[in-house]
Amino acid sequence: MKTVLFLFIVNLALNLNCSAQDTLQTNIGRKDALNIYLDCTFCDRDYIKKEIPFVNYVRDRREAQVYLMITQQPTGSGGDEYTLHYFGQKDFQGMNDTLKYISNANNTGEEIRSGQVRVMKLGLMRYVVRTPLSSEIGITYNAPIEEEVREDKWKNWVFRIGLNGYGNGQKSYQSWILNSSFNVSKVTSDWKYNFDGYYSLRHSSYEISSETFLDERHSESFSGLIVKSLSDHWSVGGNARLSSSTYRNLKLSAYLSPGLEYDIFPYSESTRKQLRILYTPGIEINHYVDTTLYHRIRETLAKQSLQIAFSFKKKWGSVNSNLTLSNYFYDWSENNLSLYTNLSFRVAKGLQIQMGGFASLVHDQINLPKGSATDQEILLRIRELESSYNYFISFGISYTFGSIYNNVVNPRFGGSGGSGSIIIIN
Repeated sequence: MKTVLFLFIVNLALNLNCSAQDTLQTNIGRKDALNIYLDCTFCDRDYIKKEIPFVNYVRDRREAQVYLMITQQPTGSGGDEYTLHYFGQKDFQGMNDTLKYISNANNTGEEIRSGQVRVMKLGLMRYVVRTPLSSEIGITYNAPIEEEVREDKWKNWVFRIGLNGYGNGQKSYQSWILNSSFNVSKVTSDWKYNFDGYYSLRHSSYEISSETFLDERHSESFSGLIVKSLSDHWSVGGNARLSSSTYRNLKLSAYLSPGLEYDIFPYSESTRKQLRILYTPGIEINHYVDTTLYHRIRETLAKQSLQIAFSFKKKWGSVNSNLTLSNYFYDWSENNLSLYTNLSFRVAKGLQIQMGGFASLVHDQINLPKGSATDQEILLRIRELESSYNYFISFGISYTFGSIYNNVVNPRFGGSGGSGSIIIIN
C-alpha cells in the first residue's frame, strides 16, 4: 500500500512539473509573439486568429509592432483585389511592405478567406523571423508548377446573369418583388468595358379599413461604359443608358455622354487614396408616360455633370466623399447638387467615431407628371414626388477598453468573446 501511494505521489509530481513547464513555454511563446493590429472591416477575424496563432492580435494600433491594413476593390473578372499594407512600428519602424491577393467570381467564401490568410502569412514572415517564435515556423510547397501557361479562351471577358425574388405577407398585406440582371465586362490595364442590364417588377397590396390599395411598378435599364487609360492620371471614355420606370414617369429615356477623368494621385495608389475629377457632357432623350409639369410628352435635352470623388485611408481612419453637380444647358437653374460622405476616425486609444450621410439639392425633376398626387400615391410612394431636397445621416461612437490582447476564439452560443467592454451611442 505504501509503495502504491509513493508511486501515485511521484506520478502526480511529474505531471504537475510537466504541466508547469508546458505553461511556462506557452507563456514565453505568447509573450515573445509579434503584436499586430488588423485593420480590415470585411475579414473573418475568428478564422484568421485560428489559422495564424503565432502572433498577438492587439486591440490598439499603438501597441502593435505591425499595422496590417487590408483594402478591397473589384476586378474585371467579377472578383476582388485585396491589397495588404504592412506598416512596421516600434522596433520594426520603416519595415513596410505591400502584397496582393486576387479572387475570382467563382471563388467561394471559404476559398477567399483561405487565400487571404495564405498571403497574410507570407507577409508576416519577414517580421516573425526576427522573433523567438521563428524557430517553430516551417515552410512547405503544396503544388507542382505547370510547365506551360494556359491561354485565356475568354480573352478577359466575364459574363454574369442573375435572378432573384422576394415575397412576404400577412392577413392585410402582401408583397413580392422579382429582379433579373446581366453583366458583361472586360477589364485590362488599357481598356475597361462594362455592360449592364436590369429588370425589376414589384407588386404590393394593402388592406386599410376594408379598402385595398395596390402598388404596382416596374423598371428596366441597360447601360454601357467604355474607358481608355491614357496615363497614370488621365482617362477618357463614354457611357450610354436606356431606361424605363413607371415610378419616375419614364416610358423610355436614352442618355449618351463622353467623359474625361483626371486623378490627382496615380491610379496605381487607388486602394489607399483617390481624388478623381470627372466631367461628362451629354444628350438626354425622354419619352414620358404622362404629360409632365412642363407640358411635355417627349423632349431632347443637353446636360452636363461634374463629379469629384475623394477617398483616403490611413492608420487613423478613412474618408470617402463624392460631390456631383449636374444641370441642363437650356436652363442652368434646372440642376442637382449632391454630396455623399462617410468618415471613420480613431480619435484616441479605444475611441472611434463614425459619421456618414447623403444630401441633395434637387431642382431638375423635369420628369414629374402634372397633377397632384393622390393620397394612395403619397402613402405608398408609387410615383416620384416633388421635393427640393433629400438627405440621410448617420452617427456612431464607440469606446473600447480592457485587455489589448484578443487572441482567443470561442464560438459557443454564437459570437466571440475577449473583446473587452464596449459603449456604443447611436
